[in-house]
Amino acid sequence: MDNTPIEDPGTPPPGLDGTVRFLKILVTTLTVTTIVGLIVLISVIVMRVQQNPPLALPARVALPEGTSPIAITQGPGWYAIVSEDSRILVFDTETGALIQEVTIARP
Repeated sequence: MDNTPIEDPGTPPPGLDGTVRFLKILVTTLTVTTIVGLIVLISVIVMRVQQNPPLALPARVALPEGTSPIAITQGPGWYAIVSEDSRILVFDTETGALIQEVTIARP
């Protein structure tokens, strides 16, 4: 008959108890660091978005007759409207006057 003692399968072998404890601490620290980093990243993105005000277009945009816009962009002192009829209309932000009109040639 074999007189070898039967070990409890739930207990780690001798010498591994310290390693398992170290790994638990390491995983917990990594989890906390990841959560804190994610919160900081989201906070920075939210602050950055709130820092830039939305584009301020004039209250009234006077487009030529029969023109419908599909895109708008703004630069320092001007804004441009891309129309459905393949034109880019550049206006002055202060006066609202048409500065330039560019026709886009389609292939």
